[in-house]
Amino acid sequence: MASSFDVVVIGGGPGGYVAAIRAAQLGLKTAVIERDRLGGICLNWGCIPTKALLKNAEIYDHLMHGAEWGIKADNITIDFDRVIKRSRGVADRMSSGIDFLMKKNKVTPIIGTAKLLKGNKVEVTKKDGKDVVEAKHIIIATGARARSLPNVTIDGEKIITSKEAMFLKEIPKSLAVVGAGAIGIEFAYFYAVLGTKVTVIEYMDTILPVEDRECSAVVMKSLKKRGVNIITGAAVKSVEKTAKGTKVTYEIQGKAETVEADKTLMAVGVTGNIENIGLEDLKVETAKGAIKVDKDYKTNVPGIYAIGDVNGPPWLAHVASAEGVHCIEAIAGKKPHPIDYSNIPGCTYCQPQIASVGLTEDKCKEQKLDYKVGKFPFIASGKAVAAGEPDGMVKIIFGKKYGEILGAHIVGSEATEMIAELTLAKAMEGTMEDIHHTIHAHPTFSEAIMEAAGAADGLAIHI
Repeated sequence: MASSFDVVVIGGGPGGYVAAIRAAQLGLKTAVIERDRLGGICLNWGCIPTKALLKNAEIYDHLMHGAEWGIKADNITIDFDRVIKRSRGVADRMSSGIDFLMKKNKVTPIIGTAKLLKGNKVEVTKKDGKDVVEAKHIIIATGARARSLPNVTIDGEKIITSKEAMFLKEIPKSLAVVGAGAIGIEFAYFYAVLGTKVTVIEYMDTILPVEDRECSAVVMKSLKKRGVNIITGAAVKSVEKTAKGTKVTYEIQGKAETVEADKTLMAVGVTGNIENIGLEDLKVETAKGAIKVDKDYKTNVPGIYAIGDVNGPPWLAHVASAEGVHCIEAIAGKKPHPIDYSNIPGCTYCQPQIASVGLTEDKCKEQKLDYKVGKFPFIASGKAVAAGEPDGMVKIIFGKKYGEILGAHIVGSEATEMIAELTLAKAMEGTMEDIHHTIHAHPTFSEAIMEAAGAADGLAIHI
């Protein structure tokens, strides 16, 4: 007889495990099926371990410039194996924490590969055989995986994804990065700091193309200063393995060019994990590699839902978690507040960091909005200069008539922490005046937010 639950979640990532915990909190008998490790890609192979690597790079970079701080150290070297082990240790610790949360909330974890069956049932293939579980509600949270270009085959050794980039046995002498989104730029920064000759190849005319151009330009300038070769407006035609490594062929302004490197990292986005989970048999509707859902994440098949990366962009862990909570609360009849997809923060964790919420200035122009901009550079911030982090700025875009926040963009140290204030302000319909008249502690990086708001009306003090 099949085990029976109120809710079965397929996938134990930041969407799935959060949904499972919230379901248990609401008194629903819940199971979560995960084929590998609880925490999913984000916790085990993405968000968390990469941030550990980036912190290593940041510390190493500071030490290499220690003389500027009056700290003298000779023969500073990288123990790359130890760097990787630390990253894995962080991931292991966090995954163990998810195991604890499952026990604490009485969620049943099932390790195996899931496939949907008719009649609200799920077949689970385990190491020791197959089981069937059934539930009133089944939530698909299978996430996404790195995609490649149609003419490029990823072999995991020379042509790699972000996952393999975290497990290299040694620091490559050279690395080509195809794609200049958040993942590509984070690894470009990481390996450049460690001494790798990095070349970034991007199809769009700027790196971090979803970000505000002024902020992206600050990151680009910083990377170039580190010796990173950045090629924009380039269409990659092929990536080949060679005897020495890899060769990337791209076209720019109608002319074919090549870059050779020990390894090539494909960082051109992700695609939803919708294959081999039984969607076709149940006739669950999909479009463009994602499962179609309504405002409460219901699919077209009663009792089946989809949250997170598998239902399409934005492919962000915090979005998956929010959708998981919303989905469960809707199932429980709680009438949750709709998620405002215009108010989702995005972050890139290189140095300088970049973070944003809402519209870019280009988007405001496209939509013919009447707006004004307030900017404050970190070079004018006492805290930023004292911390040795003068590169960057806060840029806030306000509606001209009412002063509402249309978009907010921060580039520089602590940007990924600071963006939360502006996300909250936007959610609460805070205005330029509200921000400018809120006293910020001195000296802090966040003072730049107050000053940027004032600058929109010529009221900034320190510029």
